[in-house]
Amino acid sequence: MKFKVITLFPDFVKTLENYSIIGRAIKDSKISLETQNLRDFGLGAHRQVDDRPYGGGAGMLMRVDVVVPAIEKALKRASKKHSVILLSPDGKRLKQEKVEKLAQLDELILVCGHYEGFDRRIEEYMDEKISVGDFVVSGGELPALLIIDAVSRLLPGVLGKDESSKTESFSKVGGRRVLEFPQYTRPEKYKGKAVPKVLLSGNHKEIEEWRKGKLI
Repeated sequence: MKFKVITLFPDFVKTLENYSIIGRAIKDSKISLETQNLRDFGLGAHRQVDDRPYGGGAGMLMRVDVVVPAIEKALKRASKKHSVILLSPDGKRLKQEKVEKLAQLDELILVCGHYEGFDRRIEEYMDEKISVGDFVVSGGELPALLIIDAVSRLLPGVLGKDESSKTESFSKVGGRRVLEFPQYTRPEKYKGKAVPKVLLSGNHKEIEEWRKGKLI
Protein backbone atom coordinates (compact mmCIF):
# COMPACT_ATOMS: atom_id res chain seq x y z
CA MET A 1 0.00 0.00 0.00
CA LYS A 2 1.24 3.46 -0.93
CA PHE A 3 0.32 6.53 1.07
CA LYS A 4 0.94 9.90 -0.54
CA VAL A 5 0.25 12.99 1.56
CA ILE A 6 -0.11 16.43 0.00
CA THR A 7 0.69 18.86 2.79
CA LEU A 8 2.28 22.10 3.88
CA PHE A 9 4.06 20.23 6.68
CA PRO A 10 5.85 17.18 5.21
CA ASP A 11 8.23 16.89 8.17
CA PHE A 12 5.28 16.45 10.51
CA VAL A 13 3.87 13.63 8.39
CA LYS A 14 7.28 11.97 8.14
CA THR A 15 7.38 11.50 11.92
CA LEU A 16 5.40 8.30 11.24
CA GLU A 17 8.63 6.75 9.99
CA ASN A 18 9.81 6.62 13.61
CA TYR A 19 6.51 5.48 15.09
CA SER A 20 6.24 1.93 16.44
CA ILE A 21 4.25 -0.46 14.23
CA ILE A 22 3.89 1.94 11.30
CA GLY A 23 7.57 2.85 11.36
CA ARG A 24 8.53 -0.84 11.19
CA ALA A 25 6.07 -1.41 8.36
CA ILE A 26 7.72 1.40 6.37
CA LYS A 27 11.21 0.07 7.03
CA ASP A 28 10.12 -3.45 6.05
CA SER A 29 8.48 -2.13 2.86
CA LYS A 30 5.05 -3.36 3.91
CA ILE A 31 3.81 0.15 3.19
CA SER A 32 5.36 3.26 1.64
CA LEU A 33 4.92 6.87 2.73
CA GLU A 34 5.57 9.81 0.44
CA THR A 35 4.92 13.49 0.99
CA GLN A 36 4.38 16.24 -1.53
CA ASN A 37 4.99 19.77 -0.29
CA LEU A 38 2.22 22.17 -1.30
CA ARG A 39 4.63 25.06 -0.88
CA ASP A 40 6.49 23.80 -3.98
CA PHE A 41 3.40 24.71 -6.00
CA GLY A 42 3.00 28.13 -4.38
CA LEU A 43 2.76 31.29 -6.46
CA GLY A 44 5.16 34.20 -6.72
CA ALA A 45 8.32 34.97 -4.84
CA HIS A 46 6.74 34.05 -1.51
CA ARG A 47 5.23 30.76 -2.73
CA GLN A 48 1.72 31.88 -1.81
CA VAL A 49 -0.71 28.98 -1.30
CA ASP A 50 -3.77 30.78 0.09
CA ASP A 51 -5.79 33.96 -0.37
CA ARG A 52 -8.72 35.93 1.06
CA PRO A 53 -12.23 34.58 0.38
CA TYR A 54 -14.41 36.35 -2.16
CA GLY A 55 -17.31 38.06 -0.41
CA GLY A 56 -15.26 38.66 2.70
CA GLY A 57 -15.00 36.66 5.88
CA ALA A 58 -12.43 35.47 8.38
CA GLY A 59 -9.41 33.40 7.50
CA MET A 60 -7.67 32.40 4.30
CA LEU A 61 -8.55 29.71 1.76
CA MET A 62 -6.23 27.27 -0.03
CA ARG A 63 -6.06 28.28 -3.69
CA VAL A 64 -7.40 25.96 -6.37
CA ASP A 65 -4.51 26.83 -8.72
CA VAL A 66 -2.05 25.59 -6.08
CA VAL A 67 -3.74 22.45 -4.81
CA VAL A 68 -4.92 21.06 -8.15
CA PRO A 69 -1.44 21.04 -9.78
CA ALA A 70 -0.17 19.16 -6.71
CA ILE A 71 -2.92 16.56 -7.13
CA GLU A 72 -2.24 16.26 -10.85
CA LYS A 73 1.43 15.58 -10.19
CA ALA A 74 0.56 12.92 -7.61
CA LEU A 75 -1.79 11.23 -10.08
CA LYS A 76 0.88 10.93 -12.76
CA ARG A 77 2.55 8.13 -10.80
CA ALA A 78 -0.50 6.81 -8.98
CA SER A 79 -1.37 3.13 -8.77
CA LYS A 80 -4.38 1.93 -10.75
CA LYS A 81 -6.47 1.25 -7.64
CA HIS A 82 -6.23 4.56 -5.84
CA SER A 83 -8.38 7.19 -4.16
CA VAL A 84 -7.82 10.93 -3.78
CA ILE A 85 -9.16 11.93 -0.37
CA LEU A 86 -9.74 15.41 0.99
CA LEU A 87 -9.55 15.64 4.79
CA SER A 88 -12.42 17.92 5.73
CA PRO A 89 -14.81 18.35 8.68
CA ASP A 90 -17.77 18.19 6.27
CA GLY A 91 -16.63 14.84 4.85
CA LYS A 92 -18.17 11.46 5.58
CA ARG A 93 -17.39 10.27 9.11
CA LEU A 94 -14.59 7.68 9.16
CA LYS A 95 -15.65 4.27 10.51
CA GLN A 96 -13.99 0.88 10.58
CA GLU A 97 -16.08 -0.32 7.65
CA LYS A 98 -14.63 2.48 5.53
CA VAL A 99 -11.12 1.73 6.77
CA GLU A 100 -11.53 -1.86 5.57
CA LYS A 101 -12.58 -0.67 2.11
CA LEU A 102 -9.62 1.71 1.87
CA ALA A 103 -7.28 -1.15 2.81
CA GLN A 104 -8.32 -2.94 -0.40
CA LEU A 105 -6.82 -0.19 -2.57
CA ASP A 106 -3.22 0.10 -3.71
CA GLU A 107 -2.72 3.79 -3.01
CA LEU A 108 -4.28 6.61 -1.00
CA ILE A 109 -3.57 10.23 -1.90
CA LEU A 110 -4.45 12.31 1.15
CA VAL A 111 -4.89 16.05 0.69
CA CYS A 112 -4.36 18.13 3.84
CA GLY A 113 -5.67 21.64 4.18
CA HIS A 114 -4.77 24.44 6.51
CA TYR A 115 -6.03 27.92 7.34
CA GLU A 116 -9.81 28.46 6.97
CA GLY A 117 -10.36 25.79 4.35
CA PHE A 118 -10.35 25.12 0.59
CA ASP A 119 -11.65 26.88 -2.46
CA ARG A 120 -14.75 24.74 -3.14
CA ARG A 121 -13.63 24.05 -6.74
CA ILE A 122 -10.86 21.83 -5.37
CA GLU A 123 -13.48 19.24 -4.38
CA GLU A 124 -14.12 18.48 -8.07
CA TYR A 125 -10.72 16.76 -8.16
CA MET A 126 -11.39 14.49 -5.19
CA ASP A 127 -12.80 10.98 -5.12
CA GLU A 128 -14.19 11.53 -1.65
CA LYS A 129 -14.09 13.67 1.49
CA ILE A 130 -13.45 12.15 4.91
CA SER A 131 -13.85 13.53 8.42
CA VAL A 132 -12.38 11.86 11.49
CA GLY A 133 -14.95 13.38 13.84
CA ASP A 134 -17.25 16.26 14.62
CA PHE A 135 -14.54 18.66 15.70
CA VAL A 136 -12.03 20.99 14.07
CA VAL A 137 -8.23 20.76 14.10
CA SER A 138 -5.71 23.18 12.61
CA GLY A 139 -4.97 21.12 9.52
CA GLY A 140 -5.48 17.82 7.75
CA GLU A 141 -2.21 16.27 8.85
CA LEU A 142 -3.47 14.66 12.07
CA PRO A 143 -6.53 13.15 10.32
CA ALA A 144 -4.23 11.87 7.55
CA LEU A 145 -1.99 10.16 10.11
CA LEU A 146 -5.04 8.54 11.71
CA ILE A 147 -6.12 7.12 8.36
CA ILE A 148 -2.64 5.84 7.57
CA ASP A 149 -2.40 4.12 10.95
CA ALA A 150 -5.91 2.60 10.83
CA VAL A 151 -5.53 1.31 7.26
CA SER A 152 -1.99 0.01 7.73
CA ARG A 153 -3.03 -2.21 10.63
CA LEU A 154 -5.27 -4.19 8.27
CA LEU A 155 -2.55 -4.87 5.70
CA PRO A 156 -0.77 -8.26 5.57
CA GLY A 157 2.31 -8.47 7.78
CA VAL A 158 2.01 -5.04 9.38
CA LEU A 159 0.95 -6.33 12.80
CA GLY A 160 3.20 -9.38 12.63
CA LYS A 161 0.24 -11.70 13.22
CA ASP A 162 -2.56 -10.84 10.81
CA GLU A 163 -5.20 -12.37 13.08
CA SER A 164 -4.51 -9.57 15.59
CA SER A 165 -6.57 -7.12 13.51
CA LYS A 166 -9.51 -9.54 13.36
CA THR A 167 -10.10 -9.52 17.12
CA GLU A 168 -9.72 -5.79 17.77
CA SER A 169 -12.46 -3.35 18.65
CA PHE A 170 -14.88 -2.64 15.79
CA SER A 171 -14.14 -6.00 14.18
CA LYS A 172 -17.17 -7.77 12.77
CA VAL A 173 -18.39 -10.70 14.87
CA GLY A 174 -21.65 -12.51 14.17
CA GLY A 175 -22.81 -9.84 11.74
CA ARG A 176 -22.19 -6.90 14.07
CA ARG A 177 -19.25 -4.72 14.99
CA VAL A 178 -18.15 -5.11 18.58
CA LEU A 179 -15.77 -3.67 21.13
CA GLU A 180 -13.04 -6.02 22.27
CA PHE A 181 -13.39 -8.10 25.45
CA PRO A 182 -11.49 -6.97 28.61
CA GLN A 183 -7.97 -8.31 29.00
CA TYR A 184 -5.62 -8.80 31.96
CA THR A 185 -1.96 -9.47 32.65
CA ARG A 186 0.27 -9.82 35.74
CA PRO A 187 0.04 -9.29 38.66
CA GLU A 188 -2.84 -11.68 39.36
CA LYS A 189 -4.02 -9.45 42.22
CA TYR A 190 -3.58 -5.71 42.66
CA LYS A 191 -5.07 -3.61 45.48
CA GLY A 192 -7.86 -6.09 46.05
CA LYS A 193 -8.73 -6.47 42.38
CA ALA A 194 -8.17 -9.96 40.97
CA VAL A 195 -8.03 -11.37 37.47
CA PRO A 196 -11.27 -13.29 36.63
CA LYS A 197 -10.80 -16.95 37.63
CA VAL A 198 -11.89 -18.27 34.26
CA LEU A 199 -8.82 -16.73 32.62
CA LEU A 200 -6.59 -18.67 35.03
CA SER A 201 -8.40 -21.98 34.52
CA GLY A 202 -6.56 -23.17 31.41
CA ASN A 203 -9.93 -24.22 29.97
CA HIS A 204 -9.77 -22.68 26.50
CA LYS A 205 -13.41 -23.40 25.68
CA GLU A 206 -14.65 -21.64 28.82
CA ILE A 207 -12.27 -18.75 28.23
CA GLU A 208 -13.56 -18.36 24.67
CA GLU A 209 -17.17 -18.36 25.87
CA TRP A 210 -16.33 -15.81 28.58
CA ARG A 211 -14.70 -13.54 26.02
CA LYS A 212 -17.63 -13.79 23.61
CA GLY A 213 -19.97 -12.83 26.42
CA LYS A 214 -17.93 -9.71 27.15
CA LEU A 215 -18.08 -8.34 23.61
CA ILE A 216 -20.04 -5.10 23.45
